[in-house]
Amino acid sequence: MRLVPDRTVRPQTLLLILGEAVLFICYLDESGVVERGAQGTHFVLLGLALPATEWRICDHAIAKLKAAHRLASAEIHAGWMARRYPEQERINGLDALSDDNRRRAVRTERKTDLAKAHLRGAKAVRGLAVNYRKSDPYIHLTHGERLSFLRAVADEVGGWTQARLFADAQQKAASKTGAEHTILDHAFEQVVSRLHHYLVAKEIPVAILVQDQNRTASKRLTDLMRRFHARGTFFTQIPRLAETPLFVDSGLTSMVQVADLCAYAVRRFFENGETDLFDRIYGRFDRTPSGTLVGLRHYTGQTTCACRPCKDHGR
Repeated sequence: MRLVPDRTVRPQTLLLILGEAVLFICYLDESGVVERGAQGTHFVLLGLALPATEWRICDHAIAKLKAAHRLASAEIHAGWMARRYPEQERINGLDALSDDNRRRAVRTERKTDLAKAHLRGAKAVRGLAVNYRKSDPYIHLTHGERLSFLRAVADEVGGWTQARLFADAQQKAASKTGAEHTILDHAFEQVVSRLHHYLVAKEIPVAILVQDQNRTASKRLTDLMRRFHARGTFFTQIPRLAETPLFVDSGLTSMVQVADLCAYAVRRFFENGETDLFDRIYGRFDRTPSGTLVGLRHYTGQTTCACRPCKDHGR
């Protein structure tokens, strides 16, 4: 069966489409934006690679963690979960309330804030409304409870000895060209090349890329993958990677959500020196038998860097 790269696929049909010949699935997600000067100094693209035979086990483990943390129906968006909600923290006795009462109390506060935002204009209302919509699935959890869940997921991934992480973390100011899309291009080429080297080293015949549906990036990454198949990347040919990326709805695919958390942890490490989540997953990045880090690149251009990944990479 031929894969259609721009078709959204439900997770329960994913393995059927992949077929028995595909032994590894690499779930991709990004953190940060490619535009310079906007929302941070780094852009991260990350792949979480798993044997197809382990997908159900890992998916079940994440579902159990969601249920245990009262997030059974929620999608994991680490960036929205990790931030503080000031309107939530204004509520006296929030910890003692039931989940339903917490939701009601927070939404009441938010209605008040939106009414005040109207005095500042439509732009202020739109920005606040987006923030509230993105974070609404998590308002029944305190900040500490949300962080506890993210740590639990990171610990779970850290224990997946059968999994490998591959990521490219680019310092946006170090990019040699002015076109912002090249940051995504270079990151994608790095992740694809490092994944393929792993497949060769482990004698894994074939793998497929699975990424969150993104109208802006999907055509570009599809075209890039076709070019890589025709000409190879700058580093390698990629005969062990099948077709072009399969784009899925991340809300229905837990492993893409886990990749989101891992990408967030990597970006926050390089931008802010935050180690809490990063340390929990760091052991899953691919390394050579001698211990050299090859699954994670920190690109800083001509600027030297003494961070732990750069040292472990041998820069």
